[in-house]
Amino acid sequence: MPSPALNTDEIAKLLHEVFPQAFYPGCDHSIERVDYGDVRVRWRFDPGSLRPGGTISGPTMMELADFAMYVAVFSAIGPQPLAVTTNLTINFLRKPAQADLVADAKLMKVGKRLAVGEVTIYSVGMAEPVAHVTATYSIPAQR
Repeated sequence: MPSPALNTDEIAKLLHEVFPQAFYPGCDHSIERVDYGDVRVRWRFDPGSLRPGGTISGPTMMELADFAMYVAVFSAIGPQPLAVTTNLTINFLRKPAQADLVADAKLMKVGKRLAVGEVTIYSVGMAEPVAHVTATYSIPAQR
């Protein structure tokens, strides 16, 4: 397996530069592991993300999955902040606990213009996944 194009610290620095309003020290998202096209990220539990019924909202899990894919894309192609989501499909599998969520993203294909991957989201303390995601990112043309 090739080495990642960017490591954990380099991706975190890039995210802070291009999305300072969303990724900053102390925010709810963190990067735990980066390998080439294979990453783990975490969302810190926030009671404000609960929906009626006491479950973590779907949009919160979708945001985590998209974040995980963005990090995975950077790990494979390097600093391309204009890469964008073109498709994201999520299957909610079970009610997550009121706890942190971790997302494992793995790219299945990285081409010149598209990266395709899957994300599995786990609720910390639960063995079975709470959501499964497939997603495609558009990669900007190299100049």
